Amino acid sequence: MDNYEAMEKSRTEYSARNTTVAMIGRGLAILMGFVARVVFTHTLSEAYVGVNGLFLDILNVLALSELGVGTAITYALYKPIAEHDIEKQKSLMRMYQKFYHIVCVIVLVAGLAVIPFMDVLIKDKPDVGNLTIIYLLYLSNTVVSYMWVYRRALVDAHQLSYIGVVYQTTSWIIQNILQIIMLLTTKNFLLYVSMMVLCTIGNNICISRRANKMYPYLKDKNVQELSRDEQKSIYQSIRAMLVHKIGNVVVNNTDNLLLSALVGTTSVGCYSNYFLIIGSVKQVFEQIFQGIAASVGNMGVKEGKERIEKIFGGIFFLGQWIYGLATICIYEVINLFVGESFGRQYVFAAPITFVLCVNFYLSGMRQATVVFRDSMGLFRYDKWKAVAEAIINLGVSLWLGGLFGTIGIFLGTMISTVTTSLWVEPYMLYKHKLEKSCAPYFVKYAIYTIVTFALWYGEDLICRQITGNPWFVLIVRLVICFGITNVAYLLLYRKTREFVLLYEKAKMILEKRFGRSKTHEE
Repeated sequence: MDNYEAMEKSRTEYSARNTTVAMIGRGLAILMGFVARVVFTHTLSEAYVGVNGLFLDILNVLALSELGVGTAITYALYKPIAEHDIEKQKSLMRMYQKFYHIVCVIVLVAGLAVIPFMDVLIKDKPDVGNLTIIYLLYLSNTVVSYMWVYRRALVDAHQLSYIGVVYQTTSWIIQNILQIIMLLTTKNFLLYVSMMVLCTIGNNICISRRANKMYPYLKDKNVQELSRDEQKSIYQSIRAMLVHKIGNVVVNNTDNLLLSALVGTTSVGCYSNYFLIIGSVKQVFEQIFQGIAASVGNMGVKEGKERIEKIFGGIFFLGQWIYGLATICIYEVINLFVGESFGRQYVFAAPITFVLCVNFYLSGMRQATVVFRDSMGLFRYDKWKAVAEAIINLGVSLWLGGLFGTIGIFLGTMISTVTTSLWVEPYMLYKHKLEKSCAPYFVKYAIYTIVTFALWYGEDLICRQITGNPWFVLIVRLVICFGITNVAYLLLYRKTREFVLLYEKAKMILEKRFGRSKTHEE
């Protein structure tokens, strides 16, 4: 086996392990989170559901204070890791530590400054006691989430992100169990939120200690300062990522704020349940792409344009398959699921659900491009796209939200994505890294989307004919959509270069895995 093949297999195996553990971990966390959510909605009033969603969105906005430091530093770590440059890794981690100490202070101060404006953010003040104390607990959770966790970046950059996932998943499961116990025994929302803060602190301490054991040089006192040029480059990356984070927060984390201000907290409560389900599926799938991020970064340092383009095509194809399948399945079952799990009062009208699912699809189709952009440091080139996207999203959402209510706010997200991210991100990737025309990418995007929406339309006609018990209808619809979509994709794409690439890599991993097991048995 030559060095190139060994290196490629190593990257593939790292990606497969990270992705598999992350998806299993996220799945377990979501399952426990769903149980906790059901208990939450049945033990506390709609007002608490709305407050929970609102406060989480406020603090996601405050997370802008992180300034994109995580992405910028992680990108900077790929090269010294590939070159085994310990001193440079130490220097970057020391810089990372200083940044995050500053972030903790900024988030705390900014969070406290929000308190006097609560009446503006909440249109209909809910009947919830100790509202300020509850908010302070949410704020505390956000602040402590930045303490010690910077060391996880080094573990992730070494293509070992599954380690952090194991700790995070364990923390989430313990948190949900404690929260369920608190709700069932006391129905006290303050204790419910307190469990979240305690588990966040515990998780960060555990991953920090593990990182120290894996990389003892993190505790070295003798650390060289980065050169001015290196610091300048990192600052430029941080500024670019800050712009991206502003755009991302405005597009993805202001819906609850707009719903609360324009429609009311009841609509926030409804959306929170949909966001729990759609967001949970999105989080599981994002683990696939986050699991390969470090390997993509390593590839960007060591490989040429042709190899990068080939792998990108395969990842983009994988993304359209899983997100296309999930979009159809979610649309056909989510209203039934929400109605039976949380109550009919939380169910959105079909047009609103359709828009939410389209937004999910558009977001999913971006994942391959975003991972390659961030892992290869291309986020500097399209930073102003994020500004345009944020302005369009906020302006259109306010306008259409005022005219049409809930659906108008979600249409704002769709329009801002289509007019900016959908085309700018791949254009920059092809221009600055692959150095060729991006026309083939958009041709494939159009084909993938036409096929998916044609299947969606046909399967919807079939699913509407299914009647009976809601849970029976839900299961039958899920089986129909899952089966037809996968078979159709397989028949249509089985001979494409992208499918063959993914098939060969999956086959290689399985053969190596079973080959090792067989050797050990012998």
